[in-house]
Amino acid sequence: MKNHIIIGGGIIGLSTAYYLQKEGAQITVIDQSDISSGASFINAGFVSPSHFIPLAAPGIITKGMKWMLNDSSPFYIKPRLDIDLLKWAWNFKKSATHDKVNKAIPILMDFNLLGLELYKELKSNNEFDFQLERKGLLMYYKTEKAGEEEWEIAKRAISMGLKVEKKSLDELKKIEQDVKLNIKGAIYFKGDAHMTPDEYMKKMFTFLKDKGVRFFTNEQVTDLQISGNRIAKVKTDKREVQADEIVLAAGSWSSQITKKLGLKIPLQAGKGYHIDVYRNTGISIPTILAETKIAVTPMQGFTRFAGTMELGGLNHKINTKRVMNIASAAESYYDNLHIEQQEIDRSTCGLRPCSPDGLPYIGRSSKFINLTIATGHAMMGWGLGPATGKIISEIISDRKPSLNIDIFNPERKF
Repeated sequence: MKNHIIIGGGIIGLSTAYYLQKEGAQITVIDQSDISSGASFINAGFVSPSHFIPLAAPGIITKGMKWMLNDSSPFYIKPRLDIDLLKWAWNFKKSATHDKVNKAIPILMDFNLLGLELYKELKSNNEFDFQLERKGLLMYYKTEKAGEEEWEIAKRAISMGLKVEKKSLDELKKIEQDVKLNIKGAIYFKGDAHMTPDEYMKKMFTFLKDKGVRFFTNEQVTDLQISGNRIAKVKTDKREVQADEIVLAAGSWSSQITKKLGLKIPLQAGKGYHIDVYRNTGISIPTILAETKIAVTPMQGFTRFAGTMELGGLNHKINTKRVMNIASAAESYYDNLHIEQQEIDRSTCGLRPCSPDGLPYIGRSSKFINLTIATGHAMMGWGLGPATGKIISEIISDRKPSLNIDIFNPERKF
């Protein structure tokens, strides 16, 4: 029986394990943590066809110049002398063009729609139970300018077949009856869904273990043994594992491993924070607060307030100022909301793997014939998890992928 090794136990790694175990191979997942925390656990839980614009969009350059050195802003780059960061930033600038974004939009739309369909299929399979609700997504805005910007995106979505409506404050009062809103209006993407990530991850982990997937947790990959154009073994700080196929899905740490192989996969860790409020907030529909880019999600037993993008390296240091900004932003949109200090103090963070063009890296390595790469999903990782896992299983099984993934080539030039 072939042994397929997946390096990384986040949503991409577990999704890949799920689809590969159906192929009959022995699956081994290696992760440096105990698979109980990180970006896959603390994200907003959105499964959003509405998220079809990559991070490297033309508008972000203009805003980013104002934001990037302000540690209170939605998008913050911590100043530091780092050649990888400088190269990443330069490639980000080159990627943020209308032509490149327009090329990516329909592919990302189809990718997100596939992700939603696969989550629905997973739910209907009844292999394990989890929250999946399709209540849509509200984009709240406080200013007419923000509303106009969001409506431009909405019109693009409508042209591609999504159901989107503009809502006045009076209309929103009928939809969200138990909150007091301090906004002008909202754009309502009716087809989006949401989940509780930590619930799903724990149940998927248990399901995979019951199916015979091996997990080596709290183990760090220290080296990879090469034999010709193949990776023969994966070495950790505890063992060596023979490899027939390897999937690299280590999130923000993926580039550390590709460097060991002489491969250049530009990545930066985009830190995001969350605050969970275990009280009845009255919020029933997932929301993004447009001006601040904060996500609000009603989950199983709590409401999650999540967001910010901080490029500050591979660390889990909590910037309390940014956490406080999440709380104050939420309170400024919901007049009847107060987030307690103890709730703020419980905040944690996760690191999203960000490519310079905002598109994931998915595909075979040309240098090593048994290496497949799946990382760089940035803020879309949760929604694209099952779709990525299915596509990786198709690549390894020499089947035609469910989507054309040429644009996600891990060796693409910027």
